[in-house]
This record gives sequence, C-alpha cells and structure tokens, in this order.
Amino acid sequence: MTDPLFNAQLPQNPLRSRQDILAALLGLLTPAMRVMLAENRPGRFKLSHSGAVYTEDRTEIEGFMRLLWGLGPLFTDPDQITAHLDWWEFTTTSIVRCTDPDSPDYWGQGPLTDYDQLFVEMGALTAFLFETQTAFWDHLAAADQQHILTWLDQINHHVIPKTNWLLFRALVNGWFVHVGQPDHQAFIDADLAVTNSHYLGHGWSYDGYPDQIDNYIPFAYQFFTLLFVQFTGDTSEEAALLKTRATAFVKSYANWFAADGAALPFGRSLDYRFAQAAFWAACAFAHVEMPAGYTLADAKHLLLNNLRWWFRQDMFQSDGLLPVGYAYPNMNFAEGYNAPASAYWALKTFIFLALPASDPFWTTREAEDFQFEERKAQPEPRMLIVHSKTGQEVQAFTAGQHTFEHAHGAAKYEKYVYSTSFAFSTPKGTTLLKQGAFDSTLAVSESEHFWRTAFGYEDYAIHADYVYSRWQPWPDVTIANFVVPAMPWHVRVHRITTGRALHLAEGGFSAPDSGTPDEQELAADIPNSTFYQTRVGISGLVGISGGLTVALSTPEPNTNIDFPKTRLPLATGIVQPGTTTLVTLVLGDRELESLHAGQVRVPLVALHGQDLTIGTDHVTLAEL
Repeated sequence: MTDPLFNAQLPQNPLRSRQDILAALLGLLTPAMRVMLAENRPGRFKLSHSGAVYTEDRTEIEGFMRLLWGLGPLFTDPDQITAHLDWWEFTTTSIVRCTDPDSPDYWGQGPLTDYDQLFVEMGALTAFLFETQTAFWDHLAAADQQHILTWLDQINHHVIPKTNWLLFRALVNGWFVHVGQPDHQAFIDADLAVTNSHYLGHGWSYDGYPDQIDNYIPFAYQFFTLLFVQFTGDTSEEAALLKTRATAFVKSYANWFAADGAALPFGRSLDYRFAQAAFWAACAFAHVEMPAGYTLADAKHLLLNNLRWWFRQDMFQSDGLLPVGYAYPNMNFAEGYNAPASAYWALKTFIFLALPASDPFWTTREAEDFQFEERKAQPEPRMLIVHSKTGQEVQAFTAGQHTFEHAHGAAKYEKYVYSTSFAFSTPKGTTLLKQGAFDSTLAVSESEHFWRTAFGYEDYAIHADYVYSRWQPWPDVTIANFVVPAMPWHVRVHRITTGRALHLAEGGFSAPDSGTPDEQELAADIPNSTFYQTRVGISGLVGISGGLTVALSTPEPNTNIDFPKTRLPLATGIVQPGTTTLVTLVLGDRELESLHAGQVRVPLVALHGQDLTIGTDHVTLAEL
C-alpha cells in the first residue's frame, strides 16, 4: 500500500527501472483512486470544492478523465488489471454507464454544447480506448460500443477553439477510423490543416494566437500529434511530417531544461506540472528519430530528470492528492480552467509506461551528463535562452510574447526574464508594491499606488546577445527596454520618454524566505545594491543610474510559484517629464560564481551611446 502522506515515498524513488516508473505512477494514482472509489460516483472524481469556468459536474468528470491518462498506460499490462481489479472495474463500468444516454450518470447530463470542456477530456478517453482495446473495447457489447462512439461524435458537431483543442478532435476521429469508420478521416484532415497553418519552424507552433507560444506546444501540439501517429499507425506523408517536426523540436526544447531537472516555468497552465516532460515521453512512445548530436539516452534523461525534480517539490496535500498549484499548492496563480483535479493532466507524461518491456527504451542507459547549449536564440518562442556554466540554471530573456485572455498574463508572458531557479511571481493586487510582487520586470505608476507593467509590446527583437522591446503604459509614455545577459548577471537599460512624472519599481529575482539560518543578506563592494543568499543561490540588484534606491523587499505570501514566501531586490525612484535612461544590474546566481570571500564581486557596467560594457563583454544596442 502506498503511503499517501504528502506522497512521501516519491522523492526517494530513483526512477531507474521500469518497476520504479510503475511504483511512481501507483504512488500518484493510489490516493486519488482511494478517494474516487470511496465517493463511488461513476465517471466522477471530486478533489475539492474550488470552482472553474465550467460547471461543477464537468469539473468532476474532468477529474475522472484525467486519471485515465495514468490508468491507460497502467492497464496495458494485464497483470496490473489483475492487481488493481477494483480500479479496473470502476473505471470501465463508469465509461459504459456514463456514455449511455439513458443512465442517470450520463456525462454532460444531456447534449454537449459549443466549446464544451468535455471535448478536451475526450482526448483522455480516446487514449484509454487505444491503450486497453483488447482488454476493454473488444469485449463490449455492440450497443455499448455505439454509445461510446455516439458520445464521442458530439465533438464533430459543435464549435471548438482553433487551438490545441483541434488535436483532441483529431485523436477522437483517429479512433473512429481505427474501428472501421474511414469517413472520419475528413475531419482529421481538416483539423490538421488548421494546426499545420500554426507552424513556425524548428518544431514550434503557436497555439491559436500568434503572440502566445508556450508550454502548449510541447505538451499539446507535439504530444498529441505523436500520440495520434503512434496510436493510429498512420504511415502517410502527413504522419511522417509530424514526426520530422518532433525531431526538429528536440534540439530546441532541450534548452528549456536545467541540469537539476527543472524546466523553464513560463506561460499559462503551469498547474500541469510534470506535463513539461510529456514531449520526451511521447518521443519514446512514438519512436521519434533523434537529431544529430542527440540520442534516446538524452531524451530519457530529460524525461526522468524532470520527474525527479518534480517529485522533490512540496506539491502534494497531506492526503497525497495533487491540488492546483506549481511547486506547492497555490490558487493565486491559477487560470479559470484550473479545476480541483485539473493537475492530473500531468499523468499523460506516463504514456511511456505503455511501451512493452521489450522496447529499447527500457534497456537504453540514461545519459548521465547531458550537454546544454550555453546560449541559444529561439526566434519562434521569442526568447534568448542562457545556461549557467554547469547547466544548473536556465534563464530565458523574452520579448514580444502576449496573452490577453488568461489570468496574470502579463506576469506569465511579459516579464524580462524567466528562471528555473528563481521562479516568477503573480500579483495579488496592484495597489501596493508588495501585492504586485514585481520580480523580473519594471512597474510604473503615477503615484505610489496602482502599478502597471508591460502588457503588449509595440515592437520587439531577439538578438544573439540581447533582447529589445518597447511598450506604452499611457499614450504619452514610451518605454524601450534592452535586456543583456552576462550569466549569472544581466543588465537592463530603459529609455523612458514621458509626458508625466512616473514612479518606478524595478524588480530582480525572487528568492525563498523560509526563515532558515542559511538565508542572509550579503555585503558587496558597491553602493546602492542589495544581495540575498538562499538555498537556490544569490539574488541581487545594483542601481547603476542615479536616482534609484535599492532595498530588499518582502512581497505578499503565495505570490511566487515556487516559494510560499519570498524576498525581492527592488529599485525604486521617480522620473520627471522628458527622456531618461536608467540602467540596472541584476544577479541570479545559482552556482555562486559571483561570491568571493563571502562578498559579491560586481562587474563594471558602462553605457556610452549605444555601446554597453559589462565586465569584459561589449554589446551594441542597435535600437537605442
């Protein structure tokens, strides 16, 4: 029996063997299955009472469906059906009852509607049908099979967003073709034509909105196309193209991972946690060819190392359940579609457990020393990604990303830099600086209250050695930003042209405030600076320009996605009408490279016209 208390056994799991992977999946499923069987409501799993943009009944159906992402791979092994017969019987009986329109448990409690959340969950049900066909589908009565098909077919008769949802529909129609209804191929062709039109290059697409390129590309566009190809056995030119794009994506997406296993926290749906690694699992499952310089051993390492990182986080409740949150339970940063059990979408990462024991994945020795690229410009997701010397830290310098639809969009897409060690924060409010937790960004206000940050850029550019962006918080205020990495430091230059006096607050990286003795402010050899050392490294900020006051601030609790409480280096000041150039030097030092004899050594920074000097590095800021 798995100990559910905070899922305490998971951090000790080495994730080396197939048996280790099975034990991890059971550790995740057991607390949830225990609750679901105790509730004994067919096709539904209620984790808590928090709400989402869809109905309560749909949140509970979603909870059941998302567990299918783990149950499907588990039950590809007949021995696991025998070992967990109560799970199997409840799951399969639920599917039969809940797709029967005459059953009181019918999913949706009537016809589904346009944009219905259950269209998303059809992806999980379809994957389960593919994975368990010989044990489940092939033994169903013809009437029960037709009920399931009729329920699924609703997705073809309603409007859905022209986003990653199209891939769920393609997978559903792939099942129809698989079971002898080839006319559904037309639906697949139409949907893939749309998603193909979103393709950008190097494996990247955009998810319905051209300025929003985020984790939905690896864990939706790439993941679901690979599952579609593998499940259906498609050998068409279209399928070959999709796998070729996955091969191209490997070299790019690998740079979103740090040597400690952490993946870059960026964008929406971070509640899905280790779905960050689902692309690597899908590569293994679909036997994607690795590009030159990469092997299956590298993909296996990126997959398992990310899972290890996640299993070290305090993300579980005391009953072992996985609630809304990131590195700890947290409702503050959630999207409206994050229902109580939404996080179990992460279970789709376990698709690789559906590989038979004879598959080369299980005998391939995991790469022990993956070599990350030190610096890589990625024009498609609009990032300049930099690794530290040993790869333990990844920082992504971004410009030009934007989302208008999702909660905390400015914080999740439009900060200057995102870090695997010094995670970003989302505000609780904007009246006070402590509510805003404005890390890795510049906040502006007309007073000491009601702050705003970049939300939509007028212009941007990704260069090989810096990123540029320009935004307008008011019609008479234009702010041009230049962010120049020099790991573990980076320099920010702001050219501010304003018709009004502005209050400014420039935030460095947030770091944990746990009250432990190893958290301390550090001395430095330069005035107007602050440095703060914790278990994740040193966060610091230096006000190079005059008129800035630098101090270590304390934001509201539960604003950061990694740390329940934080300290934040913050530079504040006021600029008068006219044009002002401000320069700040920011430190995010995971490996303590900046520390010498207990003191931070600060590099020389100088700006002369367009030429910026950082220590021995020289960068020309073309747009300045």
